[in-house]
Order: sequence, then C-alpha cells, then structure tokens
Amino acid sequence: MAESKLEVPAELRELAEKTIDQAERAFELFFDAASKSISSIPGAGTEVSKQALSFTEQNMKSAFDHARKLIYATDLQEAMRIQSEFLRTQFTNAGEHMREITGKVMSAGKGKS
Repeated sequence: MAESKLEVPAELRELAEKTIDQAERAFELFFDAASKSISSIPGAGTEVSKQALSFTEQNMKSAFDHARKLIYATDLQEAMRIQSEFLRTQFTNAGEHMREITGKVMSAGKGKS
C-alpha cells in the first residue's frame, strides 16, 4: 500500500499554528475569569466547581497540543496515530476525572449530613 504524503503548504501550517495560539490565549483568559468567578462565590460546591474547571482546562490544553501535532503530520498514517493516541489519552483522563469529581461530590454530601 502506497503511503500518501500530506502536501500542506508551510504558509497554511503557520496560519493554523497562529490560529491555535490565538484560540488558546482566548481560552486562557476565559479560564482565568471563570476561576476568579468561582472563587468569589463561597459554597459547598466551590471545590467541585474548581476541580471541574481545572479538568476542562487540562482537556483544552490537550486539545490544543493535539491540534499542533496534527498540523505537522506528514502522512495519513501519522495523523491517524496522533488521533488514536489523543483519543486513548482523553478516554483515560475522562475516567480519572469522573472518579475524582465523584469522590469530591460524595465527600461534600457526607459533610452535609
């Protein structure tokens, strides 16, 4: 089977990289504002909300890193490998995040009783 090279002009890759950088900066501003907002509202769910926001931020950083890797994939096989690794990592992280959030929610619920 012949391997198909991805012929992407350098200018297009650079434009994609800049676009990803801009989107990442916008999300950083959003997460900073959201974190400050959550911290300013005391309550039983504050720690769970902070943790959920942290997990979301980690997921977005992973997505931006993933996009950067894909930009520079040289062939379809490499792109598929990058995608497969990303999905496997995200699936594993989602399970860990759910366990941690569930533990915090359970702990918060026990504190109310």
